[in-house]
Amino acid sequence: MKLLTFARDGVRKVGLFKDGKILDLPEAYKGVHGTLEAPDFLYDMRKLIALGDPALEVARRLGEAAKGPLYRPGEVTWEPPVPNPEKIFGVAVNYKAHGKETGMEPPERPYFFPKFPNALVGHEGRVIKHKVVQKLDWEVELVVVMGRPGKYIQPEKALDHVFGYAVGLDMSMRDWQNPDEKTARQYGKQWIWGKSMDTAAPVGPYVVTRDEVLDPNRLGLRLWVNGQLEQEGNTSELIFNVQQLIHWASQGITLKPGDLIFTGTPPGVGWAKGKFLRGGDVVEAEVEQVGLLRVYVVEE
Repeated sequence: MKLLTFARDGVRKVGLFKDGKILDLPEAYKGVHGTLEAPDFLYDMRKLIALGDPALEVARRLGEAAKGPLYRPGEVTWEPPVPNPEKIFGVAVNYKAHGKETGMEPPERPYFFPKFPNALVGHEGRVIKHKVVQKLDWEVELVVVMGRPGKYIQPEKALDHVFGYAVGLDMSMRDWQNPDEKTARQYGKQWIWGKSMDTAAPVGPYVVTRDEVLDPNRLGLRLWVNGQLEQEGNTSELIFNVQQLIHWASQGITLKPGDLIFTGTPPGVGWAKGKFLRGGDVVEAEVEQVGLLRVYVVEE
């Protein structure tokens, strides 16, 4: 299934994307059951994920019955699929070719950094080029959406804890993350600000449930800026695969339903080319079997 969070008439809901349209799951529930109310997990993706198979079965049956409003993609506001995760993990240099293009050595262990919910943006959303940023960069990534909670998760059990997958953009403020001497004197070297300013983590367009992705470590990734292909790679090239990332992320930290793990980006980032985003640019990121995420860059 492809599950999303959308807003319409000021109300945030969970929807099911099917045959190019969005089924309003709360309204579909009311239509099937003849009630005036729908369960709260149909308004909150994180609650749906936490309930696991019983909630998924409700969504699946509503999709089969299809007794509810069907919206075209342009008739709703696309929210981040999980708008309120407890934790968002990014991982640095997880493709050797990306490390080579940026002059960074591949790590011996995954190097994680945090991104915050203020950075989340949904499909067809706006990414802000902040007035304190000159070098706004793109990074297409596979995003893992956690399902079952766990701590010290072993790699061979890791996929059992996954709810599904989404497309992500790790928008990077390179002049804050890796400043030149002049910028360093003004701001210092700031990975948090370099990776988690407002709108720096677009995710979408929906979550594809785990059963629809046969192998997360064999997926193609591509990214276009204004229609020009800039990045292309495959998750088979990950230094630390999805299972290993989950294992390391859960060391001493309990992973919760709805937590997000960005898995790293292939080569082709703007930093390596001396190219950066400007207001008016359109960025499209695609992960095979998962979807295509589109955002628009605006100047602050």
